Amino acid sequence: MSQILDIAPLRSFVTVADTGGFQRAATSLHLSQAAVSQHVRKLESATGAALVERHGRGSRLTADGERLLAQARRILALHDETLRSFGRRTTEAVVIGSTEHAAAQLLPHLSAQLATTLPDLHIRFRLDRGTKLREGLAEGRVDLALLLGPTDDQRATKVGDLALTWYAAPTWQRPAAPSPIPVVAFDQPCALRTRALETLAENAIPAMVNAEAIQLAGVQAAVGAGLGVALMATLGQTPEGLAPRPDLPTPKPLPLSVWSRQGLPARTAAPVAEALRQLLSRQSLFPHYPEVEYAQGA
Repeated sequence: MSQILDIAPLRSFVTVADTGGFQRAATSLHLSQAAVSQHVRKLESATGAALVERHGRGSRLTADGERLLAQARRILALHDETLRSFGRRTTEAVVIGSTEHAAAQLLPHLSAQLATTLPDLHIRFRLDRGTKLREGLAEGRVDLALLLGPTDDQRATKVGDLALTWYAAPTWQRPAAPSPIPVVAFDQPCALRTRALETLAENAIPAMVNAEAIQLAGVQAAVGAGLGVALMATLGQTPEGLAPRPDLPTPKPLPLSVWSRQGLPARTAAPVAEALRQLLSRQSLFPHYPEVEYAQGA
């Protein structure tokens, strides 16, 4: 009986190989690290070979482990395909992280589309700061993350650009030059904060950060209180109690990318990226404001 290759241990083993460690595999599979370790030991007992060895802070496969990995992927693929042929679903949990920017508009559409294209996935969303989501990807706690900013990373797949809009309280009055424009911004690091200050600087408009917040609700509250203007990615949906400010210089859009954790199968990441591309290609999602000339001293 000890020479049986059970499905659950094989799935744990493949996940260890894909994520690079026992703890990351445990997090991805929603198991304890002890359970994953026990699964690998069970496979080593069945094969009579050491399959995983320590490597720095993580783990790597031995030569025998690499041999088993190729066969394990085939076994799991056939196992899942067989269940599907009988109309049985093999549920896989996927955690999709997103920053708060435009999440209210993006995630409902994304969730509805993935329910059709990836019905076998149990999808859980997590909203957090970009730095925390990147840490989650590295540690295996997040499978996919929707992030704004640079895409020069092999884990990132650009899906489109998010138009950015200036917002202020309806009664906010722009200070006369040379007084700086007060800006409400997220704490550093933040791609929106950087783009806001860069946009004003490129147009020779003095600015100062007048209020900071760590969450979108805090930024919107500060703007609504008249503490300054903020640059937001809202996909054309004006936040309640705020008003767009087309008299300020138009900022360049920010790229939106889907980041994948190490080892995540392309069959899972690709539909998410494609769904977002389709959403962002719909012109109705973007604001359309008439051309407005802005004056530096307005």
